[in-house]
Formats: sequence, structure tokens, C-alpha cells
Amino acid sequence: MLSVTNLQKTFNAGTVNEVQALRGVSFTLEDGGFTCVLGTNGSGKSTLLNAVAGAFFPDKGTIVLDGVDMTLWPEYKRARYVGRVFQNPLSGTAPDMSIAENLSLALKRGKPRGLGRGISGKLKEEFCRMVKPLNMDLEDRLDSPIGKLSGGQRQALTLLMASALKPKLLLLDEHTAALDPGTAAKVIDLTQMIVTRDRLTTLMVTHSMQQAVNMGDRILMMHQGRVAYDFKGEYKQRLKVNDLLALFEELRRKDAIDLSVATLLTNKYV
Repeated sequence: MLSVTNLQKTFNAGTVNEVQALRGVSFTLEDGGFTCVLGTNGSGKSTLLNAVAGAFFPDKGTIVLDGVDMTLWPEYKRARYVGRVFQNPLSGTAPDMSIAENLSLALKRGKPRGLGRGISGKLKEEFCRMVKPLNMDLEDRLDSPIGKLSGGQRQALTLLMASALKPKLLLLDEHTAALDPGTAAKVIDLTQMIVTRDRLTTLMVTHSMQQAVNMGDRILMMHQGRVAYDFKGEYKQRLKVNDLLALFEELRRKDAIDLSVATLLTNKYV
């Protein structure tokens, strides 16, 4: 279970470039839950994911995973418990290393290292079994550099690597945004298969309202560094894309009203 409480983060505090990226975000993810995070640019969704991953420490608040407070854990220490897939297919892998070598590194993530043969014949057989469900004909290309693969193949393998050890938490950071629609659909199907099969507690940031409607059991809609809406259960299952569009429009309209009021008050007292 992931518990995030009163998470706050301000970048460039006290300068003209100050940005209050997170303003008291709180939520709890139950074991095996699949939550999609939606929001416009600057809403705080990616900042939230980075905070949970350990890319930086929050100014305030706590991040607790399975009862362990990891708020001040560095990113490398969280790697044993948290798997992550980035938006860019070039991230999260070593391009000059082979598919087998990348998979081997993934299986060693967060574990003690020692000297020994890197990839045995038995391990290669295991890798064949791992990549076969991808249906990308990669079983015979385990010795190929992963950097030579297409974006979709690479992203599928990154997803496989991030979930190989069945992490306590899987973070997906707009992991299909850089792919063409057809390839994105294949990666989404693979995501659904892996998350459902292994019952992985998952937090997925997406810009696609269709993905958010179709996937998972919960939607967090972020706005200006806060959770504006939290949909789960039957209500989430009934949501349509048009419902989400209407809510986004409502938030934009409220922002416009607030800005107008602030401008009027400023002009009044100038």
C-alpha cells in the first residue's frame, strides 16, 4: 500500500521563477490498485511521480510504502521496491548493451552485486520465456543491442524490466506518449496484461483521457498542484471521456473567474 500525505514541493522558492508544483497532495493506493493520474501541463502530475520515485525530496509531507517511510530515501534505494517506465523509450535502458544484458541488470536491481558469469545458458532460456509474451519476435534477438530496436519494442522491454521483480509499486510516466497510435495500443495492452497478471500496485500518469477511462480502477485529476477530483469504484467505471472534458472545462472556467477577481481587487487598491 502506498500512502502519500500532505506532499508539498516548491521549485525556485523566493525567486521570480517560483513554482508551487505540489500543494498538499494526499491519497492512499491499496495493494493491487491501478490508478491513472490526469492533468494539464503544469498540474503537478509528473512532479508527483518524481516525488514518489525519489527524484527529489519534498519540502513537506510523507511517502510511505508498505508501512515503511521512504520520504527521504534516495532514488537508488527505492529501486528495489519501485519500478518505473519513462515517457522516452530511450530512458531506462543501456542502449549499447544487449537485450539479455539489460534484462540481467533488471533482475539484479537493488540486490548485492558480486563477481561471476553474467548470463548463463539457463538464464537466456528464462529471458526467452520472459520476452515471448511480448509477441515481438525478440526471442531470437537476445544478443542484439537494445538501442537498435524500435521505440515500441524498447518501451515494451522497459516495461518488462520494470516489472520483472514484481515491485511493490509500478510507476508509468506517460509511457506511450512518444509512440505512434498503433504501437501505443500494443504497449497499453501489454501494460494491462502485466499489471493484471501480477496484481501490481500501479500509478500511471497519462495525457490520454481515453486511457484513463479504459484502464485501472481509479482516476486522480490534478490541477495546480492539488488533487481536484478523485474517482473510484462504480463512479469511475461509469465515467466517459466527455465527462472528463467537462470537468477540465469547469476547472479552466474557475481559474478565469479567480483571475478576474484578483485583477479587480488589485486595480481597486493600486
